[in-house]
Amino acid sequence: MNKIKVLLLMGGGGSEHEVSLSSGEQVLKNFDKEKYEVTQMIMETQSLDLAKVKEIAPEVVFIALHGGVGEDGTIQKIFEDEGIKFIGCGSEASEIGMDKIKFLELVEENGIPVPKGLNVIKGELVDLDVVKELGNKWVVKPAGQGSSVGVTIIEDLDNLDGALEEAFKYDERAIIEEFLPGMEVSCGILGNRNPVALPVIEICPKNNFFDYEAKYTAGKCEEIVPARLSEETTKKVQEYALKVFELVKAKGFIRVDFVIKDENPVILEMNTIPGLTPNSLLPKEAKAAGIEYSQLLDKMIELALN
Repeated sequence: MNKIKVLLLMGGGGSEHEVSLSSGEQVLKNFDKEKYEVTQMIMETQSLDLAKVKEIAPEVVFIALHGGVGEDGTIQKIFEDEGIKFIGCGSEASEIGMDKIKFLELVEENGIPVPKGLNVIKGELVDLDVVKELGNKWVVKPAGQGSSVGVTIIEDLDNLDGALEEAFKYDERAIIEEFLPGMEVSCGILGNRNPVALPVIEICPKNNFFDYEAKYTAGKCEEIVPARLSEETTKKVQEYALKVFELVKAKGFIRVDFVIKDENPVILEMNTIPGLTPNSLLPKEAKAAGIEYSQLLDKMIELALN
């Protein structure tokens, strides 16, 4: 049997470079060596060496990049233009997924609950009266980052400037959002034309919230799958996640994150390249559905090739 020629792309040089390397290492370790001939390529910057990719001439690129050009549609658009197949969403869905403002507006327009929020541009004055209308505890985040990078939770408006300063390190735009207490859950979707919702996973961080440390440090977060939700709420989470998949014209796989407020799911964000480290949510959801890690990788490649 001829092996499928795979280029494993990781790194990216951005704020999630190390996480990407962890995902990449885990992917490499779990590839079926009988099925795939794998070449690794580590991007040390946000610039892709397209000539090198063409030289390798892969049948499919396994993108294990998180954040930056690897997840915002830039790399995907290059591969689309060159006719190179790759795993996961195309450039359009990737761009929407990485832009929290654009994504939340799209979701809300289509009747899916999102947190109340205020979009802020660096250098512009913030109307504190509007912020107070959002509640008395707030989440401040960059508009285009993953892995909770640059996110701060504040309970005092005296700390708003510092929180915005942190967010603006990563993006010219930020979101000030109402803090919604409640169970955090996530739901992965797998497929192309007939996508399937994976079991919903419950996130129990030991930190204040599901921050960078909780996501990538063993022992800092407990996950329960299936989540301890009613059948009705579970179904609603899965329906919303499938609806998001359809709205953004996704393919391959995505993961959608929610908070449960009074038994009702509220969408926080989506991920077009979810983490694939040992602590990551999507592989745990897949395993609960009877899909082992190496089988999940097979499925991702199969969906990219077809």
